[in-house]
Amino acid sequence: MSERVLPKGWVETTLGQIVEYGKAEKATREQVDNDTWVLELEDIEKSSSKIIRRLSFSQRQFKSTKNRFRKGDVLYGKLRPYLDKVVMAERDGVCTTEIVPLDARPHLDNRYLFYWLKSSNFLSYVNEVGYGVNMPRLGTKDGKTAPLVLAPREEQKAIADKLDELLAQVNNLKARLDGIPVILKRFRQSVLVAAVSGRLTSDWRSAMPHVKRQSLDEIYSYWEEKLCSEGRRFKRPKLSPPGEGGGTLPDCWVKTQLGYVFSVYVGATPSRSEPGFWNGNIPWVSSAEVAFCRICDTKENITQEGLRSASTELHPKGTVMLAMIGQGKTRGQPAILNIEACHNQNTAALEVPEGFCVSEFLYYYLCEKYEETRMVGGGNNQMALNKKKVQELPFPLPPLEEQAEIVRRVDQLFAFADQVEQQVKNAQARVDKLTQSILAKAFRGELTAEWRAENPELISGENSAEALLERIKVEKAKQNPASKSRKKKTAETAG
Repeated sequence: MSERVLPKGWVETTLGQIVEYGKAEKATREQVDNDTWVLELEDIEKSSSKIIRRLSFSQRQFKSTKNRFRKGDVLYGKLRPYLDKVVMAERDGVCTTEIVPLDARPHLDNRYLFYWLKSSNFLSYVNEVGYGVNMPRLGTKDGKTAPLVLAPREEQKAIADKLDELLAQVNNLKARLDGIPVILKRFRQSVLVAAVSGRLTSDWRSAMPHVKRQSLDEIYSYWEEKLCSEGRRFKRPKLSPPGEGGGTLPDCWVKTQLGYVFSVYVGATPSRSEPGFWNGNIPWVSSAEVAFCRICDTKENITQEGLRSASTELHPKGTVMLAMIGQGKTRGQPAILNIEACHNQNTAALEVPEGFCVSEFLYYYLCEKYEETRMVGGGNNQMALNKKKVQELPFPLPPLEEQAEIVRRVDQLFAFADQVEQQVKNAQARVDKLTQSILAKAFRGELTAEWRAENPELISGENSAEALLERIKVEKAKQNPASKSRKKKTAETAG
């Protein structure tokens, strides 16, 4: 036991002196009906003590023996105790044997026991004595000797009532904070929708009536001259027109397609069997690295020899990447190169025509169209985009000056959202600490100091925790006479 200072009338004891830790009524599949609640550890959210899934025997049939629990029991998850999985049973049921049902009634308010098991005092102990490297658990012996601060019975109720009230307020605050990131996500998406539809800069256009539409012919001339200077031939793409929809664009915007504005490339992978192709100094982008970000470095690099061996190009800084194939949510995600890099065949590189388009505008457009782009790449067989599909994606082309203004405004609004998000994270961290701070005060008697001053007769004499503990010991001795007799008989035999 620690040397903590307790309020008058309180005592330190152990969990095993109060409850039958580790003893539970067993239940087999034949002893339950279809409506019986079957609780597993994964149904309990860590730390919050929320039941995130509730299944009956008809939904979760089992073969192994379970522990039976009653409404009002404290259910303690002994496996990986640092996860702090403790709940109060709302009704009868059965649970995995990794959950220990505890009932301290009538001597303890089970809410008091519940809160104690969630306090840092108890958590520190179980994390120290738990055994097992990967899946630590609290053993029965250590559970019985676990510390417990015992308050007088009436004060337990006062403490539990106070904690119910305060922690409900904390949980309400936490829920409101937890909801803000969802609001910010919707805010960012609405900003992008406004940006690529022209609504975000409608006031800017009103103040800039001289701004004119861009010419696709001028963009074709740009690519023709650029490719010719590199010894390559420009070939204007032949694309199927996009379907109807997409909304009305401002008069000074051009409704076009990606392939008519950007030079689209599909990458390649040098042979893995040639060591001389790899570990060079040329960054090589994989689809997993194209993830709503700026690419400043790559996991793999290839050599000049590797670059020459494969049909991949070295693209300039500012090129916008698009994942065409990838696991999970990868397909359809864009990124911007902050470095010169080449890439694999699962990604498309969209080189940006200088003087006609701002890389960040294209990037934000692809971010906004992420879900739509994924649908274009969908199918019954292979979920993928290809060069032709990327080129045929619709694209709204604003005047260059307006693109720059759009990017400036989006950056500004996103920076505001990022600032709010960081403030929320800081507040969440403080709220997480607040719960333990309140529990610590409760088990130091600070939450009920005024109550004790007003009710001295309820914490002294026969109502003290010391007297309560003695009554519990007497009752437990009466309930286990056989155990006492066996010990006495063993001692006589030994003598």
